[in-house]
Amino acid sequence: MNALTLADARSIIAAAEARAEEIGQPMNIAVVDAGGNLISHVRMDGAWLGSIDISINKAFTSRAFDIQTKDLGDNSQPGNQFYGIHASNQGRIMIFAGGVPLSREGQVVGAIGVSGGSGEQDQTVAEAGAGAL
Repeated sequence: MNALTLADARSIIAAAEARAEEIGQPMNIAVVDAGGNLISHVRMDGAWLGSIDISINKAFTSRAFDIQTKDLGDNSQPGNQFYGIHASNQGRIMIFAGGVPLSREGQVVGAIGVSGGSGEQDQTVAEAGAGAL
């Protein structure tokens, strides 16, 4: 079965939380399924309230386009092929680091979204979570 389960999401979040604790940055961490629907979300103690929505939308964006949000961001600057994409999907598209697709057996089965630190911090925590799958 390729579908992400709640147990998968919990493992992914635990790995991401561990990395966030290592770097000393509380984070919001979201995992979505293949349809971009939220499976689970954690707001670590001290993580910004405003990052709840951002983490969920980073996960949605990453799954919607099967791309890391940092890569989408690189291609959505003025003059590039995806300029203006952030205004699509009722404004849910996030174009900065922290969203990573989740793959199993070569198939994208969901995504993780992380928000609460710098782009580099969000990305490293998301990558740690993705590595748990």
